[in-house]
Amino acid sequence: MCISVFIWQAHPKYPFLILCNRDQNYSRPTYPLAWWWGEETILGGKDGLGGGTWLGSTRNGRIAFLTNFREVGTLPHPKTRGELPLLFLQSNKSPQEFAEEVVREAHQYNGFNLVVADISTSTMVYVFNRPDRDNPSFSLVTPGIHVLANASLDAPWAKAKRMRQSFEELIEEYGESDLPIKEMVEKLMTNRVKDEEWMLPGVQPREREHPLSAIFVETELPSGLYGTRSSSALLVKSNQEVTFYEKYLDLNQDPKQWKDKMVTYKINER
Repeated sequence: MCISVFIWQAHPKYPFLILCNRDQNYSRPTYPLAWWWGEETILGGKDGLGGGTWLGSTRNGRIAFLTNFREVGTLPHPKTRGELPLLFLQSNKSPQEFAEEVVREAHQYNGFNLVVADISTSTMVYVFNRPDRDNPSFSLVTPGIHVLANASLDAPWAKAKRMRQSFEELIEEYGESDLPIKEMVEKLMTNRVKDEEWMLPGVQPREREHPLSAIFVETELPSGLYGTRSSSALLVKSNQEVTFYEKYLDLNQDPKQWKDKMVTYKINER
C-alpha cells in the first residue's frame, strides 16, 4: 500500500514533481534507486521478487508510477502489477496507446492505479481496473495537484487529504523558488499521524486499515513486519533537467539503516 502526491503542468518551474512512499513487507527483496542493467535507460527502484518497479523514469522523458487498489478479494494467479510501469518505460507507445493496451489485459491483474507520462509531449494518462474489474478504464490527467493512494485518483480518503494539504502548503511556501528535494521528503513523507476510526475507508477490517492510514507506515501484519520501505521524489524542471531522489531502508544492515541516493540527468531531445 503506497501513496503519491504530484503536481502536473501547474508550476512555473516544474512541469512535473512527485513525492512517493512505497510500503511493502520487510521480507520482500528490493533494490534501491539505480539505472537498470547498467545501460542507463531506465531509472528507479526494483522489486526483487516480481522484477518490476513502482516509480521509474527514462532519459527520453517517460515516467510511470503505480499503487495497489485496496480490495477484499484477489485473483488466484495474477500477473505482477509492478511490470506495468516497466512495460511503459520500455515501450515507444504514447501514453494513450499504452493505456489502450493495458485496458485490454487489465483483468489479469489485481487492483491497480497506474499513471504513465511523456514529458516531451506533455501527456499524462491514468489507468485503473477497479472498482469494476470488468470495465477497466483510462483518462487524461488534468493539470494541477493530485493524490494517488489505494483508491482511485484523488479519492477523498483522510490520508490523501492530509497529503494534499501538506503538499499545497509547501508549494505555496516556496513559490517560484527551487524546491528543496530532501527537505520535502523529510517534511511530508514521514508523517505518522493515523486516522480516527470513523475516518477509515472501511474496505478491510479496522485492525488492518488503522496502521495503514498513516502516510509513513510501520506495523506488523500476519505476514510479518510491514511498512514504508522507501520515500522518493522525482522533479522535472522546465529546462528538461530531472532529479530523482530516494531515501530507502537498507535491511541488509544490522541494525537496519536509512540511506539515500540522488541521480540527475537531462531528458534527451527528440
